[in-house]
Amino acid sequence: MVYNVIGAMSGSSLDGLDLVFAQLTEIRGQWTYEIKAADTLPYDEDWAARLSSATSLPAADYLVLHSAYGHYTGQQINHFIVQHQLQHKVHFIASHGHTTFHLPAQHTTAQLGDGAAIAATTGLPVISDLRAMDVALGGQGAPIVPIGEKLLFPDFQYWLNLGGIANVSATAGADRIAFDICPANRVLNALSLQMGHPFDEEGALARTGNVDKALLAQLNALPYYAQPYPKSLANSFGLDTVLPLLEASGLSVPDQLCTYVEHIATQTAQAIAPLHLQADGSRAPFNMLVTGGGAFNTFLLERIDALVSPFRIDLVVPDAQSVKFKEALIMALIGTLRWRQEENVLSSVTGAMRDSVGGALWMGGN
Repeated sequence: MVYNVIGAMSGSSLDGLDLVFAQLTEIRGQWTYEIKAADTLPYDEDWAARLSSATSLPAADYLVLHSAYGHYTGQQINHFIVQHQLQHKVHFIASHGHTTFHLPAQHTTAQLGDGAAIAATTGLPVISDLRAMDVALGGQGAPIVPIGEKLLFPDFQYWLNLGGIANVSATAGADRIAFDICPANRVLNALSLQMGHPFDEEGALARTGNVDKALLAQLNALPYYAQPYPKSLANSFGLDTVLPLLEASGLSVPDQLCTYVEHIATQTAQAIAPLHLQADGSRAPFNMLVTGGGAFNTFLLERIDALVSPFRIDLVVPDAQSVKFKEALIMALIGTLRWRQEENVLSSVTGAMRDSVGGALWMGGN
């Protein structure tokens, strides 16, 4: 079977809306993909501000924003379809939305971007609310990309995503394990903005700084890192918990950046250590696929490589398109599995009571 799907993803780093038009092919249980078109549509100042402040809104205003962002997403998809001449080629849309509230302990997660509004705007079927079923079943609802890594990128032993939040997944026997490591680009970008840069290109700013051992120890002592997996982070953790610690240090921004890069690398190595004990040692050296915006931060990759090298892990950064759009691509796959009514969220990753078929389906056409 062949599915032509648009995957839509808004990451916690607020850099924009990622759209992918992918051809997904399943033959006897084996999946392959081809990205036919892909764009990142940057948010203007108004949308960036509205999304970043969404959790402080009164309930009625939040619901209005939920609808408005759904219509906005649908309009952007319509432009994407016209720009790439995809009329009458798209079977359906899988939209992740923009995560705001993520409270799995209270069986609650919320992503802005009303699926009904997207369907009404595009006239296409839309699958949204991809995390809700898993959270209702007692899971973390995150990470959800490991099902896509398993099916689309099977030739690796580890998968590291350096997005707004860094997360890792690995195989442990027949099971898949994955969890959020720590905030990543959401914090690095916020620091870079203080120096007039939207992000730290190749880690050049951080490279000029120095690691402050006292601040690094303070960051590494945050209680989240001692929690066992499955576990996940809300977007607010980076800005409400981590960033104030950095700013209170009184260090220069380059020193803060350098220290935080070291923190990400340290937490990545510490996250991998227990997973590595469960790996098949006969397969060493191991390969780790690295994607997300942080994969372009060469200084960050150097520090991660230095700290995971004792595990005989080689970092593999794929082509730029796969780096940037892997998550949107996997949303397209998750939506496709939902369309097929097949399990698309793994309980071994999230801690839910069972694997589940997640996603709400909205029929946009007549």
